Amino acid sequence: MSLSGIEALAAEALIRHGASEAQARALAAGIAGAERDGIRSHGLMYLPVYCEHLTCGKVIGAAEPALSKPAPGGLVVDAGSGFAHAAIDLGLPELIATARAQGIASLAIRNSYNCGVLGYHTERIAAAGLVALGFTNAPASIAPWGARKPVLGTNPWSLAVPDGAGGARFVIDQSASVVAKSEVIKRSRSGEAIPEGWAFDAEGRPTTDPAAGLKGTMVPAGGYKGVGSALLVEVFAACLAGATPGIQASPFSGPAGGPPKTGQFFIAIAPDASSGGAFADRLAVVVEALGAETGGRLPGGRRAAARIQAAGGIEVDQGAHDTLMRLAGRA
Repeated sequence: MSLSGIEALAAEALIRHGASEAQARALAAGIAGAERDGIRSHGLMYLPVYCEHLTCGKVIGAAEPALSKPAPGGLVVDAGSGFAHAAIDLGLPELIATARAQGIASLAIRNSYNCGVLGYHTERIAAAGLVALGFTNAPASIAPWGARKPVLGTNPWSLAVPDGAGGARFVIDQSASVVAKSEVIKRSRSGEAIPEGWAFDAEGRPTTDPAAGLKGTMVPAGGYKGVGSALLVEVFAACLAGATPGIQASPFSGPAGGPPKTGQFFIAIAPDASSGGAFADRLAVVVEALGAETGGRLPGGRRAAARIQAAGGIEVDQGAHDTLMRLAGRA
């Protein structure tokens, strides 16, 4: 399928299930971007969940995000329990303009929802010539190290670095868990086992059964250090954003509970303001050294390769295609 074809049909499906055109278009672009970059767990696989959450009220399809500027360098968007993508789209232009004018600026999103691929959003900030940091919290699925009760979400963070030519030199996008929870959900649906080291069962034991892992907790990346990473994100995306902590948020899957009202937080930095114009040269040294023994491989390399391959069309699983057509009312 073409990128535009995926985006158009995904938007049709979302509108058909109660999303406004603005909400649907913003999210559909993110879904298509995930498919383009080979991140299937955040692409069409999630479309049935989005549609279900529109119909059961976990997402307010007609929400109109509201932008405010409570401080010269601090922006806030209340998503109104709509999709995160529309709220982020509203705030990014002002974030970019403010960071360019002041050297640094922040954007907090509250009363939001799953923002899909976090790097999709930070990359757009980098494309504007700014260094971008992004944080997004999620419903609790990671326990404190040595405990069994989930307290923090998988809580991804992302760094996107500009290349000086209207793009990103590299994008880091990683969760506090060994793997994104959506990867476990994907294998649970297909009946595949998960590798040991991805999840614990409800008793805190390592498991290869995705269903047992979904009833337990996710394994934090790097042991206790992963818990620290999740806590860092929680401070930014929940506490600083005024959003709902993961321990109180309803799940991103299934109809139980109302809107999760989680949050995102973005920081945009004008690199020459702090580096005295030396940013590009210093970055070149770091990038060259990093790729000296790996053939120039940088974080996000697999996404970049998938993006090149997708230029000739995006392969979509037959089941995902059939679901897409049904949700869009084309089958």
